Amino acid sequence: MTNESANISAQDISQYPWLVAPYQQFCHLCCQNKHSHAQLIAVDMALGGVALVNSMAKSALCINKTQGGACGHCKACLLCDAGNHPDLHRIQSDGAQIKVDQIRQLCQSLTHTAQQSGARVAIIEHAERMNIAAANALLKTLEEPGEDTLLLLQTDTVANLLPTITSRCQKVAFKAPSKQQILVWLEAQNLLPAADEQGKRHDVTWCLSVVGGPIKLAESLQTNHYQQLLDYRKDWAKSLQSGHLHDSLLKLTDLQLIDALKVLYLYLRQYVVKSNINLTDSSDKSARLNPLIQSRIIALAGEVMAMSHKLSTTANVNTQALCQKYVLQFKHVLALT
Repeated sequence: MTNESANISAQDISQYPWLVAPYQQFCHLCCQNKHSHAQLIAVDMALGGVALVNSMAKSALCINKTQGGACGHCKACLLCDAGNHPDLHRIQSDGAQIKVDQIRQLCQSLTHTAQQSGARVAIIEHAERMNIAAANALLKTLEEPGEDTLLLLQTDTVANLLPTITSRCQKVAFKAPSKQQILVWLEAQNLLPAADEQGKRHDVTWCLSVVGGPIKLAESLQTNHYQQLLDYRKDWAKSLQSGHLHDSLLKLTDLQLIDALKVLYLYLRQYVVKSNINLTDSSDKSARLNPLIQSRIIALAGEVMAMSHKLSTTANVNTQALCQKYVLQFKHVLALT
């Protein structure tokens, strides 16, 4: 457990327009002291989940809180900004899990009198990573948190939380940004590629599910990472057509392999979609993928995605052999026509 907080002020929320509404709703309830002692923030980190919980914590600890959030000037706000507020506790996963000892220590800390004579706030990042023992250890505190105690549970995957946890929390209302909203946000930061000679812009949002969300996409566009993803997509197309691996797929590291497989998943799904769209108005019905082939390609895509999830906890994979395997499976499926 740590008492450190990221240096994110309430004002920073305005950088992410899709976070403004849930933050303002919490601040309104906080000023009226009508918020639940346990808040479930089902906002992915790639969408700003940590920025939101940090700002909520700062607002709750602020001595002069307003409807708009933390004042930013009181002692509590300054301590939050410095990362050393003694009544702000943070739990992060120890490896792939949040362990029972971490939660027990947190619960014990929350029984102590607040050092700043205000609220005691706990942030649990990636709450879905609590193992069963840790989740059960948190239940008593969720049921009897003590006066002026606020627990903020951030999660990327709310479905992975125990129902006994979610039922004891007030879920923060959140609406993910639309593709158009993300494009407007990226354009405001001058991150969109220039238009081509025909005035058309390359759609960078195709890889949102690969990177995880708009914030990660923005980071990707500012580095070589986005170009890597484009290379994977181009080289998968060539590899699936020729039957052997091309260029970037021949030199993947274990970490790069996960991204490459996610790109393959998107490519396979889009392959089926385009086969239908392109032939809707075509008289050449014989060129259309039959339903059996379509279903098998979709099944292959599912297998690829499952493997990408598995690889997040698996090491020492033969990257080339795995990629070649999926290329051959694709060619075999098409050969069934």
